[in-house]
Amino acid sequence: MATHPEAGASSGRDAMIRHESDVTPAVLAVMRNTADPRLREIMMSLVEHLHGFVRDVKLTEAEFRMATSLINQIGKQSSDTHNEAVLMAGSLGVSSLVCLLNNGDMGREETSQNLLGPFWRMHSPHTPNGGSIVRSATPGQPLFVSGCVTDAAGQPIAAAEVDIWHASPEGFYENQDPSQADMNLRGKFTTDADGRFAFSSIKMSGYPIPTDGVVGRLLAAQDRHPYRPAHLHALIARPGYKVLISQIYDPDDPYLTSDVQFGVTERTMGEYVRHDEPHPANPTIPSPWYSLTYNFVMERGDPVLPQPPIK
Repeated sequence: MATHPEAGASSGRDAMIRHESDVTPAVLAVMRNTADPRLREIMMSLVEHLHGFVRDVKLTEAEFRMATSLINQIGKQSSDTHNEAVLMAGSLGVSSLVCLLNNGDMGREETSQNLLGPFWRMHSPHTPNGGSIVRSATPGQPLFVSGCVTDAAGQPIAAAEVDIWHASPEGFYENQDPSQADMNLRGKFTTDADGRFAFSSIKMSGYPIPTDGVVGRLLAAQDRHPYRPAHLHALIARPGYKVLISQIYDPDDPYLTSDVQFGVTERTMGEYVRHDEPHPANPTIPSPWYSLTYNFVMERGDPVLPQPPIK
């Protein structure tokens, strides 16, 4: 037989709810009893803003039922190879906001930090400096990347682990494309004594995010395009420093200023230089080929890796 606590026991409430105006104070009274101070702060603010939003838009019962249904669908549409919740957070600008608030001296300075995105995988193959991350036939224009990892004072950071991944020229990550080998266009490097690393690949292109789920329905309802500008992903880890997650964008991409995920910042603009002359080290490389040089700046802090959004 179910048992019931005594009236008012550990509820934090002093009065019954009679009108809509009574609901928020009643819920806040319960949230106020949360033992963990950070969870208490988050839950009280969440309740105040969420209840305020409901009142502000005068949310109808039908709209509320639709909203809960959409939340359920987001969960069902996430899998080992797709994360609809991350996609939605980016499409609402939440991912970018959280990133910029928590980096660059807590939002006071520009930062190389950027979105993790929904396609990072752990355990990319270790690759020697100067090696290629092309692991299966991938037609496209050759790309040569030279990176340097430094601290805020410009001092090189040696022995940093640099995880690289990007989409193909067709706009697909390898886990989306059965024609690509596993871990194609992914690789892990270690910076040398001067904080440098280098690799070769194929120049990536921009791509549309998946639109067959809840996010796609939102974009269609708002008459928004689904495209992300071309970019290179990097995740850099070294003890004593915050994990640096970055994307380096192609300034010539037509969707640079209308990125569907609001990820582009001035600090993450790269310069993908086109070369029509023969490659100086290997004349057999077809022209045109591209080069990218970029300096990644890490902040002091704890090296906490994110949870991978896909397996």
